Amino acid sequence: MLYHFSEEPNITRFIPREKQNRGDFPAVVWAIDEENEFTYYFPRDCPRIVIRPSSCLSEEDRRLFFGLTTADCIVAIESRWYRAMKETTLYRYSFDEAGFELFDKTAGYYISRETTFPVEVERIDGLLDRLVGKGVELRLMPNLHPLRTAILQSSLDRFGIHRFRNAAPL
Repeated sequence: MLYHFSEEPNITRFIPREKQNRGDFPAVVWAIDEENEFTYYFPRDCPRIVIRPSSCLSEEDRRLFFGLTTADCIVAIESRWYRAMKETTLYRYSFDEAGFELFDKTAGYYISRETTFPVEVERIDGLLDRLVGKGVELRLMPNLHPLRTAILQSSLDRFGIHRFRNAAPL
């Protein structure tokens, strides 16, 4: 199964749309695989950074980013989003994989160029508990800019920076 997360409870069909930040990309329906779905256990506009170790990571960067954790994945959000994390309800729309093609294996993204109909909708509450249940370390930070800068200057190659346009200014 593939999934799409929304704060809207009653979507009956997903029509391909262009992404605002990818004007040169065709209109598609986006979905994510089960392994990576936790990266969408957040309010839609919540800026977040997802990092994972890889074999390409230098020892210095491994210590910098993962030195004090045993987690395989760290997600950082700004502290001001904590309340929304506690209060937001999401809806997980499930899709059959037929009609989708793999877009990004590392991130678990799939796309479809066709209108897509969900086969199931599940209400998702307790986003913080779900993250903890997946073994994700959640970091609350006053500001994401220093982490983003450090990542972009590092050997880290398994990361995602989501909705950064909504991050607080430095």
